[in-house]
Amino acid sequence: MPKDSLTRFIFENLPVRGLIVQLNDTWLELQKRKTYPQTVKHVLGEFAAANILLASNLKLEGTMTMQIQGDGPINLMIMQCNHHHELRGLAHHTENIDNTRNLATLFGKGQLAITIDNKQSANRYQGIVELEGEKISHALENYLQQSEQLTTKLILATDDNHACGILLQKLPGETLENADDWNRITQLTDTLKDQELFELDAQTILHRLFNEDNIRLLGAEPCQFKCSCSAERVGKMLISLGKHEVDDIIAKQGNIDIDCEFCNQHYRFDKIDAEALFISEFPLNNPLSTTKH
Repeated sequence: MPKDSLTRFIFENLPVRGLIVQLNDTWLELQKRKTYPQTVKHVLGEFAAANILLASNLKLEGTMTMQIQGDGPINLMIMQCNHHHELRGLAHHTENIDNTRNLATLFGKGQLAITIDNKQSANRYQGIVELEGEKISHALENYLQQSEQLTTKLILATDDNHACGILLQKLPGETLENADDWNRITQLTDTLKDQELFELDAQTILHRLFNEDNIRLLGAEPCQFKCSCSAERVGKMLISLGKHEVDDIIAKQGNIDIDCEFCNQHYRFDKIDAEALFISEFPLNNPLSTTKH
């Protein structure tokens, strides 16, 4: 069974590139952090697979954050992946979740935003579009066409143990000699069954779909769940609040307790820790951080 990898490939005879992502342990780790209704979990898994597929094109050290905000039963979904294919994500929802896959029913009127942060500079790119389409794949295809002018075919599949996807994309600035070729390969991609994405390796999948085309595999890269939170980052956030406000919270509560929503890591700052924040520029090493279960 393929596990936690991103496989790149290109069509030698067509200006088309592709990616296959297959997540197992990564998806299970993400689910451990919070219990979701089955419908929310299904959409979150698709969002996770899609995030890795889209972030794989990062040409820099940094992160891609995908976010949907709406006024429906799922009011927020965030997924973040960096250039090492390290993933984290979460969803906020009400208790009234219908057994549906329709985005308009789940998110209501919403927006899809994709933000790219460059680790080596303060530069940030963000694109925002209205949430359109019945599925996550449709919404992202629409985003890529509107914001990036990239013609894309995206198939996503998930269950309790797998979050997988395949992406095909016309190469920027290139044209197909035969316009029907794009329709042909996307129609073949539509024949891919969820179970094939879950159980077959990338090479077998590509042979089954495109055995009449010359496909070149470019190698597989590992993926994993990893949260970027730390005591140092939490400390910097507290410093941004200002000493007066931090002292006021300590006086009222005795400690400052902060939980990371992405991984459930718990950070506690007492009076001594809080004082140290404002007198030391050294990285924080908070021995009182614990993990919630």
